[in-house]
Amino acid sequence: LSQFCANDPEVFVQAALLAQDYCDAIDLNLGCPQMIAKRGHYGAFLQEEWDLLQRMILLANEKLSVPITCKIRVFPEIAKTVKYAQMLEKAGCQLLTVHGRTKEQKGPLAGVASWEHIQAVRKAVNIPVFANGNIQCLSDVEECIRKTGVHGVMSAEGNLHNPALFEGRNPLVWEMAEEYLEIVQKHPCPLSYVRAHLFKLWHHTLQVYQQLRDELAKVKTLEGIVDVNRELKLRCQEEIANQKEGEKPKEGLPFFHWICQPYVRPGPKERCKENGSSETDKCVRGKRALEEEEDGNSELLSKNKQKKKLRNPNKSFDPSLKPKYAKCDQCGNPKGNKCVFNMCRGCCKKRAFRETADCPGHGLLFKTKYEKSLSWQSSQRAIQNPEVSRRGDVAAGEAA
Repeated sequence: LSQFCANDPEVFVQAALLAQDYCDAIDLNLGCPQMIAKRGHYGAFLQEEWDLLQRMILLANEKLSVPITCKIRVFPEIAKTVKYAQMLEKAGCQLLTVHGRTKEQKGPLAGVASWEHIQAVRKAVNIPVFANGNIQCLSDVEECIRKTGVHGVMSAEGNLHNPALFEGRNPLVWEMAEEYLEIVQKHPCPLSYVRAHLFKLWHHTLQVYQQLRDELAKVKTLEGIVDVNRELKLRCQEEIANQKEGEKPKEGLPFFHWICQPYVRPGPKERCKENGSSETDKCVRGKRALEEEEDGNSELLSKNKQKKKLRNPNKSFDPSLKPKYAKCDQCGNPKGNKCVFNMCRGCCKKRAFRETADCPGHGLLFKTKYEKSLSWQSSQRAIQNPEVSRRGDVAAGEAA
């Protein structure tokens, strides 16, 4: 299965045509709730644009030789979610994956996915339906199928923390980590991908060994990542050897931290309680714990901002001091100050290419280059056929 994000029927189908010979189906991602999807105008931020979605799926059905599938998020209202699913089915979607959360339910606000929405969609359409959300272990898979009647189940976070989820096992973390690193050594990929997977696998252990967490974040080579993984394994094995009989897992975990298991993300209220704040306080923590600056300033900065401060001591993070940028007419990103279309460079490039136009502000000269190309082709023809060119000049002189 190849998954695409898109907001233009022609571009979507052109890209899908390149991939169709290497996959069994093409999936249109209508479920991404991230800010990058909002800026790029795709994913869950297209769920109100039913006409555009119909055109994309209809064209894909017409041009592609493999099935078209979709992944969606739900609306707060079950009835609207059902109509949305029926519209996609009518347009030609041949399999629908339903994530039972709205696009606003993400990060610390994720909450519980609604299987009720998924069940309603399953009953309302005639195509296969897969469920997504609340899948942390194999028993959740079985319960989801029983309650919703879906044809299949997907898992994201749960599967990342325990890749053996669908086998019903909870293996030692280093077994999964070592197996994954062997695959990476055979099939290299960017280090950021490797690091992200190990952060998921070792999540609970890295809460215990914070120093190794920092080392894993900073290491620059695959060999360095393998070394950190080996050290984590040794620390855990030493802890197991020194374990007392009858000792139970800490931090309320169902298993010891070196065993693959789900991570249940705490909601905003739970996070506030962890920090000792009252529920009325605006307590929202980022991905990393906030720390005070070394100079004693009361302002709290994330580690990322602290690094920026080290590079530029005069840098300010006060939102009121940020320059205000005019927005692109198309996607909402900052527009180019000298753009003839009042767009950001990405949107401007698409329009200028489509209309064979120039935008000096962004250095895009499609029209100029096209005209030069025509002029060059004309000169080449004149060189190759001088007699025809000379007769043409004579005829043109007589006509004048």
